[in-house]
Amino acid sequence: MAKDLKVYPADKKGELLKLATFDELNEMARQVRRDIIRMLVKANSGHTGGSLGMADIFTALYFRLLKQEPHRFWQSPDQDMVFLSNGHIAPVWYSVLARSGYFPLSELNTLRQISSYLQGHPTSESRLPGIRIASGSLGQGLSAAVGAALGLRIDGNDADVFCLMGDGECQEGQIWEAAMSASHYGLGQLIGIVDCNNEQIDGEVNDIMRVEPFADKWRSFGWDVYHCDGNDIEDFVSTVEAIKADEKRSRPSVILAVTIMGKGVPFFEGTMPDKSNWHGKPPSKDDAEKALVILTETVFGDF
Repeated sequence: MAKDLKVYPADKKGELLKLATFDELNEMARQVRRDIIRMLVKANSGHTGGSLGMADIFTALYFRLLKQEPHRFWQSPDQDMVFLSNGHIAPVWYSVLARSGYFPLSELNTLRQISSYLQGHPTSESRLPGIRIASGSLGQGLSAAVGAALGLRIDGNDADVFCLMGDGECQEGQIWEAAMSASHYGLGQLIGIVDCNNEQIDGEVNDIMRVEPFADKWRSFGWDVYHCDGNDIEDFVSTVEAIKADEKRSRPSVILAVTIMGKGVPFFEGTMPDKSNWHGKPPSKDDAEKALVILTETVFGDF
């Protein structure tokens, strides 16, 4: 059972950190990677590779792209919605939520501890600001995002709904049922983002269950498909901004973002089979110290 939210005030209440330049965004992404390493080594548990690989995308979303009000998360109806379907990469989400003002940075010290808000997979039990549903049972997040987009339409709300997924997760049939529904209902405000690192816990995605031709599958389900380098913040931002620029969108969009698992720390990067253990393995203290030296100090500071 998590602590009482009544004694859980946010730092710098009323402020929202928005970063104007790509240099600032890249600096923040480096800080987010430092946060991830510190959280995982302290917890001695969690997923290193995917969390590091998605640091650039999460940074771009929370410090540049989202319409959000962190300190009115439960009260404001006009915010963009974010659903993390591949919930095992929660550390990267926790970092950007804390650093953009949803809750105090000090909470990052509690990852995977008893009574912590920050469980190994996101949970809605504690009503942690920034998180709407529990996730981690792969394949379910897109269905929730479809329901949210339908609800916004009923309310006459034009906020966008983002759903982050893994490419291995797209082997799940429920993803495609939800994709079909999104197209049927013309959910133009729904934007899917797929982490295309071609890695899952048992090996390479296309060895375990081939998803190609991936883009053609999404198109055949009635989605507009975009491609970008998910570790290039400027490329990702321009892709999302191109989608959002069309105010008359009538079809859901999906961004197939190519990333490198473990991006930012060379000895965590790589492909199967020799680097496969970093999918769900935390760094040792020695690994963490080496990684933090590589990532170097940033202007945003430690938690």
